[in-house]
Amino acid sequence: MIGLPNSGKSTIFNALTTLSVPCHPYPFCTIEPNVGVIPVPDDRLTGLAQILKPEKVTPTTIEFVDIAGLIKDAHKGEGLGNKFLSHIRNVDAIAHVVRYFNTKNIPHVYSDIDPGRDAEIVETEILISDLEIVEERLRKIERLAKVSKDKGETEHGLLLRIREDLERGAFVDTEQYDENERQLVRSFNLIATKPIFYIANVDEETLGSLPVPAMEELAQKKGRRAVYICGKLEEDLSALPDQEKASYMELYNMEKMSIGNVIRVGYEVLNLITFYTVVGKEMRAWTIPRNTTCAKAAGKIHTDMEKGFIKADVVNVDDFIRCGSEHAAKEKGLLRLEGRDYIVRDGDILHIRFNV
Repeated sequence: MIGLPNSGKSTIFNALTTLSVPCHPYPFCTIEPNVGVIPVPDDRLTGLAQILKPEKVTPTTIEFVDIAGLIKDAHKGEGLGNKFLSHIRNVDAIAHVVRYFNTKNIPHVYSDIDPGRDAEIVETEILISDLEIVEERLRKIERLAKVSKDKGETEHGLLLRIREDLERGAFVDTEQYDENERQLVRSFNLIATKPIFYIANVDEETLGSLPVPAMEELAQKKGRRAVYICGKLEEDLSALPDQEKASYMELYNMEKMSIGNVIRVGYEVLNLITFYTVVGKEMRAWTIPRNTTCAKAAGKIHTDMEKGFIKADVVNVDDFIRCGSEHAAKEKGLLRLEGRDYIVRDGDILHIRFNV
């Protein structure tokens, strides 16, 4: 989670984690990153548990990191400078918190509310920092090329393409590269190659008039998703008992906590899917990248399962819930036997057969 100081990152982080991390209305309250491991909301897991009634239900998780606020000229060392940028390089995706609340006791670092300007300030610092890294690598490769023309030719070509994106003020779309190229691009450890989405932190008055045109325009211009949340309200709600929370949500016409959308979108921009296992008394959700083979998914559970993989019984969780049991799903031909190269789909329930 990144953004300008006083954009509400730590408030939203508190709502996500229900941890009481420091959260005060002055810049750089967060110096070292706060880390929280958050269960991913999953109605399918709940539905499956209601049918199977296991003793233990373990959801899958996603890790959120609350990183200190960034200001203009951070790449030159302003604010927390390169320390801030180095923290972002360690994550897999970026949730950019953009302020759209107007509270007098929490001053805006640039006086007025302007989501487009604020987002541009943060992302420009990232682009400049990455551009410096790219330029340095290009100079190094060009020096090596004087010794041997075979040195770094592929890397040189990729860096030139990345530099072109950065110079025109754009993050890098890694989908334009093949898998081998993507692996090399990841080795550069550039921030602008990471997937990114916006969290618009709104006030209570704005809740009734969503979506915000200025945020929608920004998201559309950048080709990104935007999630809306009233961070302070949801932080307060997350601390209440369930019955009291439900009463307040009804008052604000909230069907669900928006914090769940933040988690789900974070999960989706990482291109992750969920599969399920039922082993003994435990039912568990697992996270894997999309397009993972069945054998690799088995390895997520235990390395021995991947090494000794034979076959897997597979049924989708929606089919299972609709049928009400494995036996009923099998009678309708919805339970399949798949091999090691089967690409696991989101929501598959896997029973791995293996031998070591």
